[in-house]
Amino acid sequence: MIYASRRHQHGYGKPLGILVLEEHIPCPPGTPGNPTTFPFPVIYECVAGVSAGQLRDAANPGGLPQFVRAAQVLAGKGVRAILGGCGLMIVHQHRLARVLPVPVLTSSLLQLPLIAATLGPEAKIGVLASSRAGVSSEHLRLAGITDDRVVLAGMDGSVAFTAAVVQESGVLDSDAVCDEVVAAGRALVERHPQVAALLLECVDLPPYAAALQAATDRPVYDITTLAAWAAAGVRRSDFVGQY
Repeated sequence: MIYASRRHQHGYGKPLGILVLEEHIPCPPGTPGNPTTFPFPVIYECVAGVSAGQLRDAANPGGLPQFVRAAQVLAGKGVRAILGGCGLMIVHQHRLARVLPVPVLTSSLLQLPLIAATLGPEAKIGVLASSRAGVSSEHLRLAGITDDRVVLAGMDGSVAFTAAVVQESGVLDSDAVCDEVVAAGRALVERHPQVAALLLECVDLPPYAAALQAATDRPVYDITTLAAWAAAGVRRSDFVGQY
């Protein structure tokens, strides 16, 4: 059979937008704040005047008007989708999705229902956050999953991570943070061997995902895997190959 083909690259060159908070945290490759993390163009918009602390109370979060304004700026610049630069942005997912003309994916937590669907009913998903107390049952509910499928852990007490990310010291010891992330992940699966996959809620953790996977032998998901899924849908082009 002979096939005729016409090349299509609808939206292939258009960027994705990323909402970021006013923070002073180093952004190595692997974090959404570093544009080299992605194999596609991205542009940024700061949600002025909003901190991560205002997103911890999932029942009464702050900053919605600022989020809407920043997201509308990105949409006005022609982005194909909008990503969140903090896992706790899940608190505004449904409101933003209702008012924006493009897909909105505020948090890596949105992947939890899909990950759960790939696992057996007894399996758990380990969620590694910057702070164990920062992610609540309400954050999980907003992501579309109940906390009986999830085991939460945090980077609490990790000295290098705390200095760089929590205290915003401006100095990042990547090797030390990698060791801390691996130790936290190993401890999580040792305490809960039913954990069959890991998800990184904190956007500062993906640079260490490969090391974490090697240490735990579990699938590891994060904001970059969510971004890849979004980009695959909104930046389609024809397949290239032979037949």
